[in-house]
Amino acid sequence: MLQSQIHYRRKIQELNLLFEVSQTLDRSLDLDLIIQPVLSALSDELGLLRSTVTLFNRQSEKIQIEAAHGLTSSEKKRGEYRLGEGIIGKVIKTGEPVLVPNITDSPDFLDKTKTIDKHTRGKLAFICVPIKIENQTIGALSGDRQSSDMKELEEDIKVLAIIGSMIAGAVKIRRKVQEEQEKQLNISRDFKTSPIIGNSNSMIEVFNLIKQVAGSDATVLIRGESGTGKELVAHEVHKNSLRNNKAFIKVNCAALPETIIESELFGHEKGAFTGAVSKRLGRFELADRGTIFLDEIGDLSPAMQVKLLRVLQEKEFERVGGSETILVNVRIIAATNRPLEKLMGKNLFREDLYYRLNVFPIHLPLLKDRRSDIMLLADFFTEKYGKISGKPIRRISTPAIELFMSYHWPGNIRELENCIERAVLLSSDGVIHGHLLPPSLQSAESTGTQLNETLKAAVEKLEKDLIFDALKSTKGNRAKAGRQLGLTERQMGLRVEKYKIETSALLH
Repeated sequence: MLQSQIHYRRKIQELNLLFEVSQTLDRSLDLDLIIQPVLSALSDELGLLRSTVTLFNRQSEKIQIEAAHGLTSSEKKRGEYRLGEGIIGKVIKTGEPVLVPNITDSPDFLDKTKTIDKHTRGKLAFICVPIKIENQTIGALSGDRQSSDMKELEEDIKVLAIIGSMIAGAVKIRRKVQEEQEKQLNISRDFKTSPIIGNSNSMIEVFNLIKQVAGSDATVLIRGESGTGKELVAHEVHKNSLRNNKAFIKVNCAALPETIIESELFGHEKGAFTGAVSKRLGRFELADRGTIFLDEIGDLSPAMQVKLLRVLQEKEFERVGGSETILVNVRIIAATNRPLEKLMGKNLFREDLYYRLNVFPIHLPLLKDRRSDIMLLADFFTEKYGKISGKPIRRISTPAIELFMSYHWPGNIRELENCIERAVLLSSDGVIHGHLLPPSLQSAESTGTQLNETLKAAVEKLEKDLIFDALKSTKGNRAKAGRQLGLTERQMGLRVEKYKIETSALLH
């Protein structure tokens, strides 16, 4: 009976320990902050006198103590091993746990930390378990304790093995986070001089896509709503390409009239039409060996879509009024804010042209979906327009910041830029205040226009106004007014009495 009670208490103790360790490992992404409390818990719950987490450095091929309980700084420094050296080195090399009931009997126990004195040496057991990530041993969890009970030690090694797996999971998560942070840092560093501003996850992904496609000649289709910065992305692709020392020609397909867009794109011969007094090179010829950016591609007419498709497929065209076939070496970047897939369903955009353009799509996020970038952009535009207007702006007030962050920005970055330009011009004290922002950004709190009546009162006020207007239009005829509002004459009469509406003045 006594043995079963001891075993039960032991199991409860182990469960409490595992729960405490799991809670500790979830508290922070910083391993230095969480490993130490785990080792302290091992001391409190299992009675480990000293414990360590050692990690294997594959570059230096050394095993060093990452964290320790019960060791001084100098003792930790001494605890350095080679792969296969000592118990810890062998555990990391083989990936198998080791239990030494008495360290005196083990020639592999090296005591490199010099912490075991002659009085306790014969009474100490040593436990070491591997820390593995996907069958690869990256380190070890070890500790010593005073015990001669073999069953208790075997229980300890099971518990330490579980905790070793939990530590491995924590290390794996933190390594992934670190790799992602380094990746984002490298991408941000590559685009440090870029006019595109943003360090949100969605913009890091855009930067990554630009980096991937820039070095090729692949056709790029930039998708995004108006004001999201499609032209800046197109320019960035060109700037980071092998064509960066050649022309970057921009064409807004929506801004050019249907009658002249063919001439603008492909040029014309002298006399091709009224007003064609000389030969003119088109945008494609001007972009030869460089890049052409076709903005608002979704606005092209079906006839022009056919001509553009030929250029994409054959890299050739004829000028308007000419018969000579002209070959060009041009990289095409297109952009649109229109739903091309829906346009294809309505036969307004050619399916074959869509697939020719959509080789490498880049989708730009809405400003409301990258809120961490809003103040970066606001600071940039504030500095920009402060210099342009000769009015240096020292800060953006807290109420203005709150309005920026709570607004939904339907006009995206372009709307934010316009708001900042307006506020800079209106500022008289070097500060962008909330009241300088357009009415569309204002909230009820910032303008003092909070609703001061209940829903019931507001509904009754509306009902009264509707009844009064109906009676007025029917010259006080309650039955006719009631029919207009879907009410019976009796219901109308009750409401007239409720709201004390004087109908006598409405009879004439």
